[in-house]
Amino acid sequence: MLRRVVVALLVPAAWAPPGIDPVSWRTALAEDVVDLLATLAEVETAVAVTPEDRRVAEAVVWPGTVIHEVPEPTVNAALAALTGYDQAAVVAADAPDLPGLILGKLLRPLTSRPVAVAPVDGDPPGLLGVAARLPVPAWLPALDLDTAVPADLRRAAPVPGDVAVTPAWRRLRGPVDLAALDPAVEGWENTRTLLTTPH
Repeated sequence: MLRRVVVALLVPAAWAPPGIDPVSWRTALAEDVVDLLATLAEVETAVAVTPEDRRVAEAVVWPGTVIHEVPEPTVNAALAALTGYDQAAVVAADAPDLPGLILGKLLRPLTSRPVAVAPVDGDPPGLLGVAARLPVPAWLPALDLDTAVPADLRRAAPVPGDVAVTPAWRRLRGPVDLAALDPAVEGWENTRTLLTTPH
C-alpha cells in the first residue's frame, strides 16, 4: 500500500478583502483547505509552515495532523521535510473552495510520471500544487507557487513528459478571484462566514 500525503503550505497572504483582518483571512482560507484535505480517502494530511507562523497552523489543523516546520514556505522545503512516504503533494492554502477531485487528479499521474503539477486558473499565473514521487527527483527546480508555471518544471525535467499537467483551479489572491467564488458550492465554510459577517 502506497503511503501518500497532501501538505497544505501556509504562506503569508498577499491580499485580503477590504475591512477583513489579513491574519483572520489567511486563517479562514487555510482552515477550509485543511478541512478539505481531512476528507480525502487513502491519503494522510499535513501542514507545512515556518516557525514564526506555527500559531496559524495550530489554529487550523485537526487533532493528530502533523505540522512540519520548514525554513522557508516553499514547495521544496515542504517536500524535504517529509519522510516515510512514497508520494506527496504540496498545495497552496489559499484555495478554500478547492474540489477534492482536483487533488485526486494531481496525485493520479504519479503512477506513471515522477511529477505532476496543477496550474492556477486565472491571472496572475502560478501553481495550485505540485505532486511528486519520493524521494524527490534531483532535477526538480526551486518552486514558488506564486510565480512558477508548468513550463518551468517541464524545462527542468530530463523529458518534458515526466511532468504531468493536471486541471487548473483558482487561488484567492485578489478581488477577481473572490468574485469567482460560487455560493452554491458546498464547503469553504470559514471563508464564507468571514465574508458574510459585518465588519
